[in-house]
Amino acid sequence: MNKMDKISFYAALFSAKIINKGLHLIKSAGTSLPGVAAMKISKNFLSFLSKYCKNDIITITGTNGKTTTAGLLAHILKSADKSVLHNEKGANMLSGIASALAVDYKPFSRFDYAVLESDEAYLTKLYDYLKADYLLVTNLFRDQLDRYGELDTTAKKIQNAISKNSDLKVFINADDPMLSELGTNNRRVYFGFDDITYKTSQKESLAPAETVSCLCKSELAYEKRYYAHVGRYFCEKCGRKRPQPDYKGYAVIYDDYSEIYVKFIRENQEKELAFKTGLVGLYNAYNALAAISMALETGISAESIQKGLDTYKSVFGRAERLNIDGRNILVQLIKNPTGASEVLRTVNHETCSKLLIIINDNYADGRDVSWLWDTDFELLNDYRGNIVVSGIRAYDMAVRLKYAGFDESRIEVKKDIKEAINYSLKSIEQGGQLLIMPTYTALLDMQKILK
Repeated sequence: MNKMDKISFYAALFSAKIINKGLHLIKSAGTSLPGVAAMKISKNFLSFLSKYCKNDIITITGTNGKTTTAGLLAHILKSADKSVLHNEKGANMLSGIASALAVDYKPFSRFDYAVLESDEAYLTKLYDYLKADYLLVTNLFRDQLDRYGELDTTAKKIQNAISKNSDLKVFINADDPMLSELGTNNRRVYFGFDDITYKTSQKESLAPAETVSCLCKSELAYEKRYYAHVGRYFCEKCGRKRPQPDYKGYAVIYDDYSEIYVKFIRENQEKELAFKTGLVGLYNAYNALAAISMALETGISAESIQKGLDTYKSVFGRAERLNIDGRNILVQLIKNPTGASEVLRTVNHETCSKLLIIINDNYADGRDVSWLWDTDFELLNDYRGNIVVSGIRAYDMAVRLKYAGFDESRIEVKKDIKEAINYSLKSIEQGGQLLIMPTYTALLDMQKILK
């Protein structure tokens, strides 16, 4: 690091910190502005991550679950008394990651780990600045086709990033066949579930499973399919099959928590550890398994991992629980068919007093809302309460519920988000639960209203 680089880095760092303090004073929700400023002042600002990290830089990408997985992993590492740089607000483009460095880095110090969530489309650009040690990929599902294109396009973007670093260790969800060709020239580590048991009020999805073709163009078959195209897959024609996980999970899913058992090899001996997470649903069990497996890979003890799971607080909107005037709120972000359908499977019809669905179609949400028709809203047909719909595309959501078979006399349209939230809260008794399912920019609007 030459002297001028160091001067520009610290000039950028202190300028960004001043901007961040100013944003706090005016109570602005902006999370990327300090990073934008830092990168303007110091062109190679992000490259300093590698210089100040003592151990591993762990990057995390994928369609669903990257914010929760990164948050869990960072919190587990902190529970083990490690210093961690993490873009915890979920701002996962270059400016958001730069903001995390600018805001959280203590001048003239070093941190143990960096845990960086990255948007799939920006991963290649991020690797222009730093050499990561690990890339954890959660899954690939159809998501915002107007922004990302089809799955093979997204997979190519991730592979282009991987190809920049032959030493990168690629941590892969073994149960997702869309990830099987990533990092073939790199060291690959797999995590996945051998079996899943439900002890919940959830119903199995009524939607048809997504079909995925093998490299030989034949349709993949499944020993067990967990959801969408995720499961223990194999090809009857060419023999290709799901790889054996290095971290082999077994999950028991309850309404309010999950138990996760993990088997892995250490020093030529098979070990099995048991964990519990308060995050709900199968999709969060996958997030927890990913974070647990990576923590074990880096040598974190089972006790520290469980401590991290016990004390983790959800990022706003990702299965976050709030209480306002004695009324319980559960906020579950939805943004694509697979993720939304899995959230719908966790709806407890006995305890959910009111359901509010908020659909926006701003750029960050994806302009195309046809994904609503691929989402399994039929799961709500037995729900006995009223459903409030809000947001820019409130009427589209109301029509989708009608065609799903939900009683349209119990669909209430409140297009204004603030009005919809206040109305929904007032319509339930103290102790009741309001489940809110917003798209991304609706979530940002909610954050200003509720916090």
